[in-house]
Amino acid sequence: MTTYALAEGHRFRGSSNDFLYLVPSGGIFALDPISSAIVDALDAGPLKREHLIGRISQKAARPPVEVAECVEELCQVRAIRDTATNFVDAPEPLPDHFPLQTLVMNVTNQCNLSCQYCYEFGEGKIATPEGKKKFMDVETAKASVDYLLEQSAGRNAVHITFFGGETLMNFPLLRHIIDYSSEQAARKNVKIDFSLTTNATLLTSQIIDFLTANCVGVTVSIDGPKEMNDAFRVFSNGRGSYETMEPKVRELLARHHTRPIAARVTMTSHAMDVFKIYRHLKDDLGFHEVGFAPVTTSPDRLYSINESGMHSVFAQFGELAQEYLQFALRGELHGFSNVSDTLAELHQGVNKSHPCGAGLGLLGVGPSGDIAPCHRFVDSDAHVLGNVTAGIDKKKQSAFLDRGNINAKYACHTCWARPLCAGGCHHEALVRYGDTGHPNLHYCDWIRGWTNTCLEIYGALAENNPSFLEYFAERKAAS
Repeated sequence: MTTYALAEGHRFRGSSNDFLYLVPSGGIFALDPISSAIVDALDAGPLKREHLIGRISQKAARPPVEVAECVEELCQVRAIRDTATNFVDAPEPLPDHFPLQTLVMNVTNQCNLSCQYCYEFGEGKIATPEGKKKFMDVETAKASVDYLLEQSAGRNAVHITFFGGETLMNFPLLRHIIDYSSEQAARKNVKIDFSLTTNATLLTSQIIDFLTANCVGVTVSIDGPKEMNDAFRVFSNGRGSYETMEPKVRELLARHHTRPIAARVTMTSHAMDVFKIYRHLKDDLGFHEVGFAPVTTSPDRLYSINESGMHSVFAQFGELAQEYLQFALRGELHGFSNVSDTLAELHQGVNKSHPCGAGLGLLGVGPSGDIAPCHRFVDSDAHVLGNVTAGIDKKKQSAFLDRGNINAKYACHTCWARPLCAGGCHHEALVRYGDTGHPNLHYCDWIRGWTNTCLEIYGALAENNPSFLEYFAERKAAS
């Protein structure tokens, strides 16, 4: 006689209905009254098939055949399981070859600011190693583009992100290489697009015209209104950067309309007022999207956020997420990109083997041409994977990916949020634990709480405005 038990899942509620997040697959299953009753019954422990069907049939006043069909459906989606059948669900193993999709080109490791929290100068990173270039030259940049196009075979579209240091300190190279990349991609019949991250202090009307004409996506690093931004985002003489960047940001937002412009906020002990930051950046300055990330640092730094601070930030995130939901129910985009990013992954049924694309479909290249897993490891000699002229060292790449694989992170194996998290950022792990493959255990409660918040938003939208969720399918198709 078959005995059923609950499989691994996380139950949550939308606006009026229950849902089940299916951990092994990353899927979301809506629970009707019968399936909800089945899950309730099995929550107390395994039941034999005939007892389960009989109990639910009586409780729900539904024919046994209807309950049996629901039991079978729950088995098929692996919400419940036959206790006699052992199955192990894990992310698909990596293929022998995975084509490159995104190249982050650190066109310089120099910056005109001296942000006190910048990982470029902090733990696990040296800005300008002895003997390495400070600025990428044309030959290295062309070799990087050629490497991307060679290693992206089979992809119809690729992406280049320009990064630094301060990216615009090497704008002449950026301008040259966008023209070169576009020509080379066209020859291969591959679509290519571009983005960059900047502190905005070096923007000019001419640069804005170029970015607009070439549909370059722009993310501006800014930490909120003047008093918050200038706490740590300063020039070398200690002067704050806000007054320099603010008029340039306004001009960028007024004139660059070919791509949405995003703000990226590094949250520190002096920048934790989520609503004040969001209102200023979204409503006062006019950014299309605003994303927040806590500073990456060891916990004893002046700018690190302590535990009570993180609780406050999370509470504010939750309130802003509810505002996002109200916009979405009306079919309007809100701009809190932390919610959009998570909803997109939920809608796509993401089940990650690794926290991000670092070392997989994404690589970073430094001014010298050295290849790193991502931009945060560029110019760190301990994490060099190869060079764009000689290619990548497959053994080093595999070693990095093996360390970062969710299957190697035993502390994560019982966590229901692992399909989206996969243990957290490699660089954060290096800074906190000295090991790129270590789970970000200091963020576990945060990740579970945030994922549950976004699941509830997803459920409410699935019930009341499912067409809004198609935005995330379109976003995936465009990426």
